[in-house]
Amino acid sequence: MRAIVCTKYGPPDVLQLREVAKPVPNDHDVLVKVHATTAFMGDCELRGLRFPFAMRTLIRLGFGIRRPRKKILGQEFAGVVESVGKAVELFKEGDRIFGPTGLNFGAYAEYVCLPSANVMTIMPSNMTYEEAAAVPTGGLNALHFMRKGDIRNGQKVLIRGAGGTIGTFAIQLGKYYGAEVTGVDSADKLDMLRSIGADHVIDYTKEDITKIDEAYDVIFDVVGKSSYRDLMGSLKENGTLLLGNPNISQALRKGRVLKRDGKKVIVEMAEYRVEDLDFLRGLIEAGRLKSVIDRCFPLEQTVEAHRYVETGHKKGNVVITLMERVNGA
Repeated sequence: MRAIVCTKYGPPDVLQLREVAKPVPNDHDVLVKVHATTAFMGDCELRGLRFPFAMRTLIRLGFGIRRPRKKILGQEFAGVVESVGKAVELFKEGDRIFGPTGLNFGAYAEYVCLPSANVMTIMPSNMTYEEAAAVPTGGLNALHFMRKGDIRNGQKVLIRGAGGTIGTFAIQLGKYYGAEVTGVDSADKLDMLRSIGADHVIDYTKEDITKIDEAYDVIFDVVGKSSYRDLMGSLKENGTLLLGNPNISQALRKGRVLKRDGKKVIVEMAEYRVEDLDFLRGLIEAGRLKSVIDRCFPLEQTVEAHRYVETGHKKGNVVITLMERVNGA
């Protein structure tokens, strides 16, 4: 089968299209014919080892010293069940499913083999493979933090980095929970933010939200580049700051900030659960949630997809599609 192999840590060119062995499912595994996957900043950061210096040694120890141990990246997928192990009861051949691959990675290939206990479920009936592949990472992260923020009807919620993988779902979920939502991103993304429900938009290149005379019940920061002090100053009394992509200094200081003015800071990794993916599927089928797709690239152009993601200009999601080759197989 064809797959994109990460030959070492480095720029997008380290990704190479190769023929590799097709995986064989064990008794508890599901073999999926991948129709679509995505390129998002998490893939780019791991491929390029783009982490603060203090974290790089830990990342190498965890994922591989010179190159990722799991050479086929790709953290979410949508596709069709090709076959299942004899102990698998949840899925059957022909099921259209989607989900995150988690630390198994492997979605940059024509087939991925995953444990049946992996977080995955039946695709929404009203989505294409491309649209479904873009849901797991952004949708599950957004849902986790919106729930942690205890969003309620009438609250004011601000989302920094609203035009990306997580932010586009966070806006829609904020509206689902009844909030008045403000999205912050670059000027070229503001119309898109309005189109998915943002009540207000801010161009961060022209306005500094920490200097605007406005306070919010919840701030969800997906960017991780502002100081704690400034963001806390934009919260209402008893407000909540959600850090979905914390930098090291923020993570180290969170204990002290948690004690200030009754304001709460939540810094953590999102938990992925099948029931949450099913919840998102229900919202999608009810017309309450949708994927935002900027561009689609075929598998052989995964390098170009990564380059585009790293420009920082993508709107929502960048999808890598394998459908033409799969349909012709």
